[in-house]
Parts: sequence; structure tokens; C-alpha cells
Amino acid sequence: MHTADRVHMYFGRSVEEILQRSNELMQTMGEWELLGMTSYKHNLVTFDGNSWDELTYYITLRRQATLYVVNLIIPSCFLITLDLFSFILPPQSVDRSAFKMTLILGYTVFLLLMNELLPVTGNTIPLLNVFFSICLALMVASLLETIVITNMLHNSKDFPPVPRWLRVLVLEVMARLVCLYRKKKDDGVIIFQNQASVVETKAGADAVDQSPAKDTASETVVELRELRRHVQAIHRHVSKGSQLDHKTEEWIHIGHVVDRFLFISYAIFITVSFITIIVIWIHWDNV
Repeated sequence: MHTADRVHMYFGRSVEEILQRSNELMQTMGEWELLGMTSYKHNLVTFDGNSWDELTYYITLRRQATLYVVNLIIPSCFLITLDLFSFILPPQSVDRSAFKMTLILGYTVFLLLMNELLPVTGNTIPLLNVFFSICLALMVASLLETIVITNMLHNSKDFPPVPRWLRVLVLEVMARLVCLYRKKKDDGVIIFQNQASVVETKAGADAVDQSPAKDTASETVVELRELRRHVQAIHRHVSKGSQLDHKTEEWIHIGHVVDRFLFISYAIFITVSFITIIVIWIHWDNV
């Protein structure tokens, strides 16, 4: 309403005095921290030739990180570390999958309760939200891996024989990387040797003594042949069972190798992700 010819505006105090006085009056910082303040005086000129004095203050604020570190980041790190150490549980047990599902459920409830503490920004996604998304995605991926490994260990009897490429990839390459070698067992080979029974009878002078000897020899041969058939049937059954056991042991060993390989990959990925987020956070904090 009043141009610069009628009203002149100027700064009553310097910016340094205002900043110092503001820091003294702010007893509780709360979520934000006052870092600095600058001021500029502009002369606003319109198309009709009139001008006005304009005073502008620029206030620099920074969000306090302690609240988010204590209430959000540290509990998330505890939960993701607990999920990492859940790989110590035996994979063939259902307790691991139940434990991981409980962790995911607890983490989801935790995020819902702490949703009000998350910072609200404009178009950019906060780094804190990216951190929580990575943690939740890692937990879900860990649960899916546990489901696959548990299914492999429990239903290995119904699986076909291990393909050659899978045996080479997992049992030879990946097993060396994770230092999980297969124990070599000496295959017990049972050899059944069936020799023909030779019954020799000596011709005697008494014909009455030869007849019972021949009858006894024939009965012995029949019993030996029957015994041989039973032994051969037992041998076939044992051989078939040993083949099934060998196939099952291969699938079980593949499951253990894949489980340890994913555990190491999971630990490396978590470590790299945390270090990357910390580096980005420090860089943003210094900017």
C-alpha cells in the first residue's frame, strides 16, 4: 500500500543477534534444529514504476535424527539381525518358518504403530522409508527361501534323481564356496555267491544204505535252491532301498548347501546395504 518513497523498511537487528536470541529462547528443540538464518533486502519494482521495500529471512532447519534412530532404526536392526540368526535353526524343522512368519508379523505391526513418526516430505522418498522397505523385503525373501528348503528336505523321496548339471553346480561348485563338503561313505557292497551244491555219494555195497542218502541229498538241494531265491529277493530289495537312500541323501545335501549359500549371501547383502545407507546418511548430513 505504501511505496518506498513513503515507507522505508530496514533490519532493526542483525541476523546474528536474532539467531542467538532464538536459540536462547528455544528451550525444547523438538523434531527440528535451528541451524542458521540469513536476511536479504530487495526492491520490488512493478510495471508502473512504483517500488516497494521487501525484507526476506531465510531460516535453515535440520530434522533431529536421534528420535528416529532410537525409535525406528535400532529396533529394525535388531529384528533383521534376529531374522539373520534364525538360519541357525535346523531347516528341516517347521519352527524356522514359524519363527520367521512371527518376525514378519511383528515387524509389520511395528511399522504400523510407528507410521506417525515417519517424516512427511514432498515428491522425494525419504531414505528412512527405503530402509524399512529393504528390511521387510529381506524378511519376506528369507521366509520364501525357508519354505523352498523345507519342502526340498521333506519331499526329497518323491523327487526324481538329481540332474547332472544340478549336481555339478551345487555339490561341487557351491559346496566348495560355502565349505560344506559331502562326507564320503564306503558303499557297502553285498556279494552273494551261489555255488552249485555237489553231493557225491559213494557207491556202497549195500543198496539199502544208498537210497536214504540220495533222498537226503535231493531234499538238501531243494532247500538250498529255495534259500537262494529268498537271498536274491532280499538282495534286490536292499539294492533298491540303497538307491532310494542315495537319491534322498543327494537332495538333502543340496538343500543344506543352498541354505548355507543363501545365508551367506543374505548376511553379505545386509552388511552392504547397511553400510551404503550409513554412508549416504553421513553424506546428506554433511551437505
